[in-house]
Amino acid sequence: MAKINFKPNEDRVLVEPAAAEEKTASGIIIPDTAKEKPQKGKVIAVGEGIKDKPVTVKVGEHILYGKYSGTEITIDGKDYLIMRNSDIFGTI
Repeated sequence: MAKINFKPNEDRVLVEPAAAEEKTASGIIIPDTAKEKPQKGKVIAVGEGIKDKPVTVKVGEHILYGKYSGTEITIDGKDYLIMRNSDIFGTI
């Protein structure tokens, strides 16, 4: 994995979303128009936290987050999400 030249501010976390499912468990191929937005990803960078509230995840951890959490951004041609620490449900 290439190093990202990005440092989130305060309690924000940079997440690489997991790829959307291509097939169902029974083998049916899902078309692009019907793919669900993934709700899990890998932490790429974390901010310092805010006073009395440190960031609770670490770089490299796999997390679950809300369906509409975060803001989509592109860095060096790759898509990421940036979200607040409070938008993260937990680690897996």
